[in-house]
Amino acid sequence: MEKSQEQTRKLGKWIKTSISFRMLTVGILILLLLIPLSYVKSLIKERQYRQKKVVNEINKKWGKEVLLYGPILKVPYKTYKSKKIFDQKSNRYKEEITEITKEAYFFPDALNISSNINPEEKKRGIYKTAVYSSNIDITGSFSQPDFSEQDIDEKDILWEKSRLIVQTSNLKGVSSLIEVKFHKNTYPLTSKYKRTIKSSALGENTNHHYVNSERTYGGSSLHRLESKFIAKTDLPNKNKVDFSMKITINGSKQVQFVPLGKETNVSIVSNWKTANFIGEFLPYNPNKITEDGFNAKWKIIDINRPFPQQYFNAIPNVKEYAFGVNFMIPVDEYQKSERSSKYGFLIIGLTFLVFFLIQTISKIQIHPFQYLMIGIALIMFYTLLISISEHSNFLKAYVIAGTSVVILISLYAKSIIRTIKFTSFIAVSLTLLYTFIFIIIQLENYALLVGSIGLFVILAAVMYASRKIDWQNG
Repeated sequence: MEKSQEQTRKLGKWIKTSISFRMLTVGILILLLLIPLSYVKSLIKERQYRQKKVVNEINKKWGKEVLLYGPILKVPYKTYKSKKIFDQKSNRYKEEITEITKEAYFFPDALNISSNINPEEKKRGIYKTAVYSSNIDITGSFSQPDFSEQDIDEKDILWEKSRLIVQTSNLKGVSSLIEVKFHKNTYPLTSKYKRTIKSSALGENTNHHYVNSERTYGGSSLHRLESKFIAKTDLPNKNKVDFSMKITINGSKQVQFVPLGKETNVSIVSNWKTANFIGEFLPYNPNKITEDGFNAKWKIIDINRPFPQQYFNAIPNVKEYAFGVNFMIPVDEYQKSERSSKYGFLIIGLTFLVFFLIQTISKIQIHPFQYLMIGIALIMFYTLLISISEHSNFLKAYVIAGTSVVILISLYAKSIIRTIKFTSFIAVSLTLLYTFIFIIIQLENYALLVGSIGLFVILAAVMYASRKIDWQNG
């Protein structure tokens, strides 16, 4: 009985004094704290999703992103398919010819687009997005369509059924009638439902790289606008014909154009000061951004893009070659919070390591429950960071959350350690650690380099601080 009690006393003493046991306990606590840390990451994802949902609702009601694709000249033509049929009466084969109507699509020779865009912020609750009103002037010219590649006779071209086509991703935002002045007459454009054309039904001459069965842009359908039949006197069947059109449209996120012209010139003027130029082509003018906004200019010729000026059987899907401007408000608070949470394991581990070294060197007893309280306080940093950054900028949120946690843990450490020297060391260590993490988050190209150097310095400091610990008696 006495032997059993002696063994129990020895075990209790070993638990209190053993370095190995304390290390094991701290390690288990760190692993347990990864559970609430994972919930913090899920919370960031949830808030980010909520922000995107609200922004999409605002944009949907105002008008979605704009992609303008046209005008395109559509000219129907006839082709003939011959088939031999056996005639039982004459006991011989007869040739039956079937007439098929197909369509050819021609892009303009010159395409000049001038757009004036006035963005504004729309808010709902704590979330905001950028929407805009735009006035777009389009001019250009069509040259005589060339049917020689398809070996089509002039008499089989149905000039009298020619139309003009414009495709856009946003019809809801259009706030005025769209009319095209084509040569001498003006032709209104009306919305027309067009069923999806399967690429397998496009014929042997179709370039499958440019024709896509899905007429979509940014997850939205490309809507088709067509004119009525063009008068024969307005058609470019002999001479070049000029055209012009104006579009007033409300949109959001971005505006893009497709360089359909043999030579495409685009100018976008706006008072938006944080321009983000996107797409396949960038503006050529070096002085595009000013204090009052931007005036961006593009010039694209046919040799710059890998598609020809005419297609037969179907309108090509060349939206991947679109270019323009993104007006979205950069919301990186959630991204920075997410990046910060990825270093949560490092912050918890290093903080616990500091307390462990202080406990081991000074022989002060720190209970596992106290470690747990310190860990929960470290995790509270991220919830404070997310909630405050939604109402302020990331820097202010980080400073407030970091300062609060450092003060809380330092005061708690003072009640445990009861010495100013170690309490000050903990406060300075936490401040340097949070500053180090903030610097890494801000950096992009040098994040890995700075992070690696910082961790090397921390490792060196830990090795230096632990050099006098007697590990043999643990």
